[in-house]
Amino acid sequence: MQNTTTAPRTQNRNLVPQPRKPVERREAENLLEALSEVKSDSSTACELRTRIEQIVRPVVAKEASRFRNRGVDSEELFQVACLGLMKAIRGYDPTRGVRFVSYLLPVVSGEIKRHFRDHEWSVNVPRHWREKRSELNKFVMEFTQNHAREPRRDEIAEHFGLSEAQTSEFLNAAASYSAISLETPWGTAEEGTAGTLAGTISQLDKDLESVVDRQTLRAAINRLPQRERHAIALSFFGELPQTVIAEHLGCSQMQVSRILSSAVSQLRKEFFVRE
Repeated sequence: MQNTTTAPRTQNRNLVPQPRKPVERREAENLLEALSEVKSDSSTACELRTRIEQIVRPVVAKEASRFRNRGVDSEELFQVACLGLMKAIRGYDPTRGVRFVSYLLPVVSGEIKRHFRDHEWSVNVPRHWREKRSELNKFVMEFTQNHAREPRRDEIAEHFGLSEAQTSEFLNAAASYSAISLETPWGTAEEGTAGTLAGTISQLDKDLESVVDRQTLRAAINRLPQRERHAIALSFFGELPQTVIAEHLGCSQMQVSRILSSAVSQLRKEFFVRE
């Protein structure tokens, strides 16, 4: 005979604090009514707010737990949620006939979302792009499920009604939510490239020290007569022999030699004789 006896259901109350009983919520609303009748800076008001916080804290903790595993420590989430609780206590108006919990939860969740928006970005980006990031993630997920591929840039632009430039700015901003540390290991010892990510970004520019000399040389060449400029270009940049240069200039090889010698002498003066 099959045993139909079921084991009593148990709950782990240490994971998420359970909501208080309705009678305690009514007590919180009664305290809020009393709070509205006393001065906000009085000792009585302070005692009332403390008691209200104690009563509804489990509800706040449960709301904060909805945002776990998103890169923010649970204790930090709870502290932000408590900040929303204090704002809700100050902003609640018992005369409007709205239950306090119904007013409290949107305030708490809004405070947590604002924390994610304003404090958890690796790069400071415009607020309108931060607010649209969740919409972008939702669109990409739904589009990928329906089309078995990620949306193209033009499809994202069409969905959000953005220009090409705005789409580029939007995608760059969305990618700035998280960043990799420059101390992240990069490469392998076997390949001889072991180091950090920072080492791949800043490298010595071997041409940097010659920038001034190259700009001075460019200006000096431009001051040469046209025939000499042409000979310099063919000889030193084109790497042509003097016989070929002579054909280009319509002169003898001996004349090419004298032209190049005169041009080089003039360029040397530009570098070494000028004060």
